Amino acid sequence: MVTNLLDPVLLQTEFTDLQLHGSGKVRDVYTVDDQRLLFVATDRISAFDCILATGIPQKGRVLTQISLFWFDFLSDVVPNHFITADVDAYPAQIRKYADQLRGRSMLVQRCEMFPVECVVRGYISGSAWKEYKATGSVCGIQLPANLKESDALPEPIFTPATKAVTGHDENISFDQMCNIVGRDDATRLRDLTLQIYNKAAAYARQRGIIIADTKFEFGRTAKGITLADEVLTPDSSRFWPADKYAPGRPQESYDKQYVRDYLEQIHWNKQPPAPALPPDVARRTSEKYLEAYFQLTGHKLDG
Repeated sequence: MVTNLLDPVLLQTEFTDLQLHGSGKVRDVYTVDDQRLLFVATDRISAFDCILATGIPQKGRVLTQISLFWFDFLSDVVPNHFITADVDAYPAQIRKYADQLRGRSMLVQRCEMFPVECVVRGYISGSAWKEYKATGSVCGIQLPANLKESDALPEPIFTPATKAVTGHDENISFDQMCNIVGRDDATRLRDLTLQIYNKAAAYARQRGIIIADTKFEFGRTAKGITLADEVLTPDSSRFWPADKYAPGRPQESYDKQYVRDYLEQIHWNKQPPAPALPPDVARRTSEKYLEAYFQLTGHKLDG
């Protein structure tokens, strides 16, 4: 469909003369100066909270390009931290790494980040489905009885979570979020999250994708509350093919389902170190990420 899936993957960035600001499951973030950061999306993939030994070709580039698409699409709703993804416009100390950075990096404005994940769910799935089966509610929100797995909710719900550097984020109630960030900011973050989701989900549905749920991260800048990090990617969202949607069961998805299925099949104990992936599993997972990009944007990934 695009690019050579046999291209080498980028598992680890090594820019020895740049200061590493932080490293996550997928992204490495470098300090540029007191106003700017460099975000680099690697091809690392995690499953069951472990980073796997095998990368997914093109994954970092897909995540970056999808985020750039959404930053532009949502710019009339909320400011974002994006400055540029043009490596030729990067500061001189970064430009020498242009070949490694092109397509998978962005220069962004520093934000004072809110210490919560802003999660929104339009459908009942994943951890929310497990919580609903046990309690009839999700994050303190009472839901209608007799919902089936993957059912659309009467209206999207805001279900915040604490941020976890390792392991699972922990779902919290809105009142708990208010205790962490204050009620005024919590209310604004909730309203923004629902507004962004509704706009993006309506667009994606026209493109044949259901956004079942997603999470956003926000910070504060001189522009006020600012959308940051990645936005509406297959890593931060559940993307389902609309033409294959059928409630009452788990759904096919545009993400790392092939990886999860393989790891379940080999009965991995889900403890590190994580196993390597066969080439065909990595290839099919890459194809899913590329397909999601094409479905949403109508463009093939350059390269």
